Amino acid sequence: MAVAEKPNPGGAPRTIISVDAMGGDRGPAAVVAGIAISAAKNPDIGFILHGPKAELTSLVEKRRELAGRCEVRNADEVVTMDAKPSHVMRNGKNTSMWSTIEAVKNGDAAVAVSCGNTGALMAISIIRLRKMPGVKRPAIACLWPSRNKGGFNIMLDVGADVRADETDLLQYAMMGASYARNGLGLPCPRVGLLNVGTEETKGRPELKEAHELMTEQADAGAFEYLGFVEGGDIPSDKVDVIVTDGFTGNVALKTGEGTAGLISEFLRQAFKATPFARIAALLALTSLKRLSRRIDPRRVNGGVFLGLNGTVIKSHGSADATGVAAAVQLAIQLAETGFNERLAARVASAALPHKTDAAHSDENSNNGAEE
Repeated sequence: MAVAEKPNPGGAPRTIISVDAMGGDRGPAAVVAGIAISAAKNPDIGFILHGPKAELTSLVEKRRELAGRCEVRNADEVVTMDAKPSHVMRNGKNTSMWSTIEAVKNGDAAVAVSCGNTGALMAISIIRLRKMPGVKRPAIACLWPSRNKGGFNIMLDVGADVRADETDLLQYAMMGASYARNGLGLPCPRVGLLNVGTEETKGRPELKEAHELMTEQADAGAFEYLGFVEGGDIPSDKVDVIVTDGFTGNVALKTGEGTAGLISEFLRQAFKATPFARIAALLALTSLKRLSRRIDPRRVNGGVFLGLNGTVIKSHGSADATGVAAAVQLAIQLAETGFNERLAARVASAALPHKTDAAHSDENSNNGAEE
């Protein structure tokens, strides 16, 4: 997809990111603050902001970092967090979310970012951008803090579709490996298939079949397949990409985020318990801040929709300015590496087996957009 790049006063073309200003829990002020943070760090990036024009223009004008770098496109309606994807598909053309995706479809922007309803965002993205040829079910990939040198692993699917058969899982492995190469700079990513144990005899039939397919297709996909991995391996330095279905991945993701919040809360309580504990907290302040940054979910905010003819990033609905800036930073990185074009080439070149069983040819599925 050719992307129109707006001129930069410095002479070089400017990469444009399309941002949905509405739908997040903290409102458009947090989104504008987040893109302002990103603008300050990335002078060659521009933005298209979608939502009520008068309100957004007022917010943008207060941010000098956005002067001359942010176009506001009016969209009076908002996709709420409880909106049904089927309703949004029929009636959502005037929403900020629809307008955000439309900018990528038309080539006005390289990547779309939204904090809104995940199911609706996936549904609109599938309708407007369409799935890549050969992709049956798109996936959402997230970055997971890990012991790896780069600090993160990739896990997919984390909620685009609760279902996944063996060919879907193989395709997730291909797409996840491509993301690791272009997003994390890993030439030959290590891929593991999430299971209840590492023995080849364990797991559902589709996992065993996917295990065989990944073993056969690892060379074609330019990744190293490590076999089955367990939940404890998700944050480890054993793998780079963890493949699973959307139901399992989403449960793991939400559990990890909740656990990180619980640990932070317990640490705060422990260091406030006694006067000596408060003194210890002061002495350990630098280390505590470092720990806080490592487990802060805002640093890895942004799930990437893989398998579409365009790049879409789903930010947490509760993201503050820091979280929005992280999602936008990921969008910039993927745009500048030509990620989606490389992903499409990888998917097109993969010799994926095709099922003839009608039960597995769900080309008209709305994937994560079911009600």
